[in-house]
Amino acid sequence: MVRNPLSKTANKYLRKFRKWPHSPYKTSWHHNFGEQQALQILKQATTQPQPQNNNDPFLLSTLIHSFKAYHTDPTPKAYFFLIKTFTKSNPSQLHQIPHILNHLEHNEKFETPEFVFLYLIRFYGVSDRVQDAVHLFFRIPRFRCTPTVCSLNLLLSLLCRKRECLKMVPDVLLKSQQMKIRLEESSFRVLIKALCRIKRVGYAVKIMNCMIEDGYGLDDKICSLIVSSLCEQNDLTSAEALFVWGNMRKLGFCPGVMDCTNMIRFLVKDGKGKDALEILNQLKEDGIKPDIVCYTIVLSGIVKEGDYVKLDELFDEIIVLGLIPDVYTYNVYINGLCKQNNFDEALKIAVSMETLGCKPNVVTYNTLLGGLSLKGDLSKAKRVMKEMRLKSIEPNVHTYRIMLDGLVGNGEIEEACVLLEEMLEKCFYPRSSTFDSIILQMCQKGLISDAVVLMNRIVDKGFVPGGKVWEALILNLRSKVAYSETTFVGLLSTE
Repeated sequence: MVRNPLSKTANKYLRKFRKWPHSPYKTSWHHNFGEQQALQILKQATTQPQPQNNNDPFLLSTLIHSFKAYHTDPTPKAYFFLIKTFTKSNPSQLHQIPHILNHLEHNEKFETPEFVFLYLIRFYGVSDRVQDAVHLFFRIPRFRCTPTVCSLNLLLSLLCRKRECLKMVPDVLLKSQQMKIRLEESSFRVLIKALCRIKRVGYAVKIMNCMIEDGYGLDDKICSLIVSSLCEQNDLTSAEALFVWGNMRKLGFCPGVMDCTNMIRFLVKDGKGKDALEILNQLKEDGIKPDIVCYTIVLSGIVKEGDYVKLDELFDEIIVLGLIPDVYTYNVYINGLCKQNNFDEALKIAVSMETLGCKPNVVTYNTLLGGLSLKGDLSKAKRVMKEMRLKSIEPNVHTYRIMLDGLVGNGEIEEACVLLEEMLEKCFYPRSSTFDSIILQMCQKGLISDAVVLMNRIVDKGFVPGGKVWEALILNLRSKVAYSETTFVGLLSTE
């Protein structure tokens, strides 16, 4: 078989047989190589000391000449590298960023990527240069870049960090429409989260309503955030909170256990235990089983309002639902029983707690002691205190104050002094009014020297006795001094 000559059958696109081979300067490989070499020169220039004249954009000139030397145009990547270099270096070099942006705007032809502006806007925000961030956002179209909602959301989040910047938000939103940036659901979320973070919940609710009016669905996470922020407001009334809560439920918000817990805690704090109970009932109507925390908070609200019939019903409901009361639940229930003067039942509950796997704590015993002392039943209070010590539950300052007030109120001053001595050894101090009562009763019983010793000791601790205490001590000491002076004068006259 005879082959045809290569010159006739070979591929005419091979360089060996082409009449005009491609120039190596026009290949993509050489173009990429030139860009890499120019960028490498720019990177090396950033590590070298710059000229003393800070007004001269030295690195910008290096960028332009390095790319020109390789017969290629500067890339967005090179400009971005230069901007990052200035933002991460000495703050004295930040004045060169406007030169770079001006050159990029007027001398380059490529479409500048949006991530360059996102980086700069974020940098301006962190550097507390919000006005520069806003100005740059409005300039984005001049760089042949079509801004998106990403830039808008970033700027909005920066503006909403501080109250003084909130006034700029309406202007940004209006101009963003002229820039043909349409508000998306993400923009509403940014505004609502930022407003909730700075406790401007009223504005957050208005933004949520605008979001719904624009056709977006209700977001349960946003609603939960609003409820959580709403319940942290100190200047908000329970009526206003319930109004917002009701409107969100009408819009389709289905609150969870945590949402209801936050709302219940807010209402109980405002003294609206019955309203808190209504929220609990709504949760059950929605088919969600409340947890023990919800019930405990509602129980505390019912105790505050004195609705003890409902208190017993709720506690029975907890048992029926199979929920396990914790120590906080028992403490609230015991407090309710003590307020009804049902101390026998309260003591039974405290005893049964351990058999049910819930050990009483110091708050449990303080609640019992407070109720018994208030009633004047010190004998039972002493037994409870003794039982508390036997169970190795260490009394705290409130325990001592409760018992000390009870003993002083009952006139048992000697035992009160013993307990006071124990308190002082543990660096616990009584109320000023209790201390005054102890000194006065000691003066009434003629224990003047002991009262003075106690007075000196307690004054060293920073206590300032009341006027009646000083008066009682001075009167008693004056009588002793007068007696001594009379005796001394009599002795002199006999000589």
